[in-house]
Amino acid sequence: MSTKPELDHRIKGRQGYGLIQLFTGHGKGKTTAALGVVIRALGAGKRVGIVYFDKGGDTHYSERKILDQLAGVTYVATGRDRIHPVTGQFDFSIQEIDREEAHRGLHEVEKMLHEGYDLIVMDEINSTTNLGMVSEEEVLALLDQQPDTLELVLTGRDAPQTFLDRAHLVTEMNLKKHYFYSGVQAREGIDY
Repeated sequence: MSTKPELDHRIKGRQGYGLIQLFTGHGKGKTTAALGVVIRALGAGKRVGIVYFDKGGDTHYSERKILDQLAGVTYVATGRDRIHPVTGQFDFSIQEIDREEAHRGLHEVEKMLHEGYDLIVMDEINSTTNLGMVSEEEVLALLDQQPDTLELVLTGRDAPQTFLDRAHLVTEMNLKKHYFYSGVQAREGIDY
């Protein structure tokens, strides 16, 4: 059953960049969808910036190996590595360092907003905000600085309603079934 998407009168007839896309939900594919937008923008010769929120470390993100090889894209990873190197357990705690790193990420986005990028991805900003590492007000103030020629992509679970209201495209990834719940471990090149 399909439903007709809501008409956004704020942008009726608009052309070009300058919108906000938001990928949320508890299903797999939010960052993957954002990276698809990145590839398209790079293919069109656009300048792309990515700020990874709460995704520190360098061993769990295989896509960065490819991003390192692509001209036209800059990325910054913030946050600490939450996966224990021996046990593989994920640390769900929120510590002061997490808040500091999230604010560093906001600062990196703010710099990119004024450096002529065509597309900026704020990966995991929704969940970072929902978990209280940064406030909705701080993120909205940053969104207020968006140039008319810059496309923004926000990803992560549990997007605050204010982000949903601000976005021009909202896609929710719904979890119906996931092999993790059957005991399948994360697989390099597929899940990270």
